[in-house]
Amino acid sequence: MRSKTLQIFLILLGVLFVALMLLLPLATVLAYALRQGWRIFAAAITDNYAVKALNLTLLAAGITLVVNTTFGIFAAWAITKFRFRGKQALTTLIDIPFSISPIIAGLVFILIFGRIGWAYPLLEAWKVKIVFAVPGIVLATIFVTFPFVSRALIPLMQSQGSDEEEAAALMGAKGLEIFRKITFPHIKWGLLYGVILCTARALGEFGAVSVVSGHLRGKTNTLPLHVEILFSEFRLTAAFAVASVLVVIAVIILILRNIVEYRLKKEEE
Repeated sequence: MRSKTLQIFLILLGVLFVALMLLLPLATVLAYALRQGWRIFAAAITDNYAVKALNLTLLAAGITLVVNTTFGIFAAWAITKFRFRGKQALTTLIDIPFSISPIIAGLVFILIFGRIGWAYPLLEAWKVKIVFAVPGIVLATIFVTFPFVSRALIPLMQSQGSDEEEAAALMGAKGLEIFRKITFPHIKWGLLYGVILCTARALGEFGAVSVVSGHLRGKTNTLPLHVEILFSEFRLTAAFAVASVLVVIAVIILILRNIVEYRLKKEEE
């Protein structure tokens, strides 16, 4: 009886915590965004600067997704299927963005590619601009999100072992064929899970992007940065309206993540 009571108490406590810390803030954002009606809401999210910020956010997230998915697959495959010196060091390096503040990551790119950076004279000679431009935003987003795909794949590939791949190699199969016919079918849902996490993080990245963007409205402002500018200008309704776009995207990604998690569990059973 005591166990049943404790179970109910813990469930209610968890639901209450989620409601207060997650659902209530999200509902408040949506309610504030719509408080002046649909016309004001539509005007805020279709504003020229908001549209440009959304396009830049999607561009940076798209490039980041391609780069980090490719890197994540290669890194996970190398770490779990091969023996080589420095494997543990590579695994540790992959986790660095988890332990470094995004602000520091942005400052690192300033120190490398900015006017005070060692690479700036070379970039200047080639007329290439990284900091306070789109390439800097993309690089910062890639840096803070690149562990997600590999970290989703490494435990999954480790648990599967390499017996099937080794058997296929002994039978004359090539590396790409082994990956396509044997490895990929086992990791497809884990890969999709990592892709979803990477996408969510890339779309919402603020700290590192804020440092390297220069806050040039209509040029280097992503959607989170645009929300900050609107809020600092006390255009609260517009800020919450644009923020609600990120909320809707986050909810969609959350639903997709839960679907993938369910499929992963079904495969493991």
